[in-house]
Amino acid sequence: MGEKSRKGGWCGWIIVLIVVAAAAGAIVVLVKKKHNGSSPDAAPVPGPPGSPTKKYADALKTAMQFFDVQKSGKLVNNKISWRGDSAVKDGSPAKLDLSKGMYDAGDHMKFGFPMAYTATVLSWAILEYGDQMKVVDQLEPAQDSLKWITDYLINAHPKDNVLYIQVGDPDADHKCWDRPEDMTEERPLIQINASVPGTEVAAETAAAMAAASLVFKSSDSAYSSDLLKHSKQLFTFADKYRGSYSENIPEVATYYNSTGYGDELLWAASWLYHATGDQSYYDYATGKNADSFGNFGNPTWFSWDNKLAGTQVLLSRVSFFDSKGTSNSETLQEYRKTAEAVMCGLLPKSPTATSSRTDSGLIWISEWNALQHPVASAFLAVLYSDYMLTSRTAKITCNGDAYTPSDLRKFAISQADYVLGDNPSKMSYLVGYGDNYPQYVHHRGASIPKDADTGCKDGWKWLDSTEPNPNVATGALVGGPFLNETYIDSRNNSMQAEPTTYNSAVIVGLLSGLVTTSSVVQSFT
Repeated sequence: MGEKSRKGGWCGWIIVLIVVAAAAGAIVVLVKKKHNGSSPDAAPVPGPPGSPTKKYADALKTAMQFFDVQKSGKLVNNKISWRGDSAVKDGSPAKLDLSKGMYDAGDHMKFGFPMAYTATVLSWAILEYGDQMKVVDQLEPAQDSLKWITDYLINAHPKDNVLYIQVGDPDADHKCWDRPEDMTEERPLIQINASVPGTEVAAETAAAMAAASLVFKSSDSAYSSDLLKHSKQLFTFADKYRGSYSENIPEVATYYNSTGYGDELLWAASWLYHATGDQSYYDYATGKNADSFGNFGNPTWFSWDNKLAGTQVLLSRVSFFDSKGTSNSETLQEYRKTAEAVMCGLLPKSPTATSSRTDSGLIWISEWNALQHPVASAFLAVLYSDYMLTSRTAKITCNGDAYTPSDLRKFAISQADYVLGDNPSKMSYLVGYGDNYPQYVHHRGASIPKDADTGCKDGWKWLDSTEPNPNVATGALVGGPFLNETYIDSRNNSMQAEPTTYNSAVIVGLLSGLVTTSSVVQSFT
């Protein structure tokens, strides 16, 4: 009796295991069918975020703080001991509250074009990697910093066809060396409108608001709707009244000269398509405007000025996950092919690898703000790697040679590690991270003691001081090394030692993508 019972139970478990195995097999088949173009030799689809990598977690927490360093206006829950309220009357000549937003770099200017780009990229990072940020308690700080910018952008758009794009006079601002809390110089405003258009800055602001509307959609639906309303209005304004802001307002060209507005139009339309699902925005980005501005087959560098590579990766997302039923599929594939050409250019062993690198492998394009391009490129690479993993796309092909998502992630890691100290100088270019980072950052607020009584002119002694900065500009990503991989740690060396707020957006995006193992790509909505 007992022996028979044991045999019966054993057989029952065999049957259960067979059923479970069959069910698991069916699930795998369904997953493969769901992802068009999946390959049997592709890596497994990632799961939720794993345990954080301490190096990148610490660096992300550091990088996020620079947004607090750069905040203008009446500060709320201020975490930076040497910062206080500043520029609280910005916008008053136009009876607007433009007190929020963030200072551009080591100065006290508010340039709308790069600030909007900062918001777009930070939104993208949150949308793709918010779950990773949450693992290391950085999602809420990222959202708070984003809202500090988008509050400003909303107020800077008082009418459908009016957008205030600059606060402060850079010539007057740069004749002073003072703390933002002590500013006394005039803060004039510059606007674009139907008579004086600025397509690129209007479109970039539209992109920022569309992307941010997705970030806040579940947590604050009313705010999200307001952002989307402004985004649609600004996109219509940008497209209807076409003209370059740096041609129509020549004085802005000294600092943020635009090389064209077609990329911003495609970028904004792509973000509006993601935010609304409205086919007309997709058709805009894949129709005749793509023919005019897409520059397909020619890889470009993603930056505050050129959004083409970002647009190509963003629309590749549609190709990977949401292409069913979309029109202009051939054009969509052109975006993806060009995105892959960008990736092939980044991979160091690819036949089409760019030669624009240092001897140690850092992408290097420009003496000024050298780290912008490698960090932005690495952010795109980690995104594309995760798109491939989730869609079970095994490889991309570069002139006949195959490369995997792992290859792209390794490239992204190499650029991040270089920034964090794996370089010939053994210096971390992220201020506050590691034991050896720049001490003479070109940043007014960081260079002047909090209790110093200085005005516009007498503050110059702090620029020329041989002492390290009394305040640490925590999280600042400085300009970075020369091509020969040297770095001169001097406050007067603005070419290398000045950080920018938009650099913070791309380094936060990159580190958020690396802080845990790859995780499955989620829908924006």
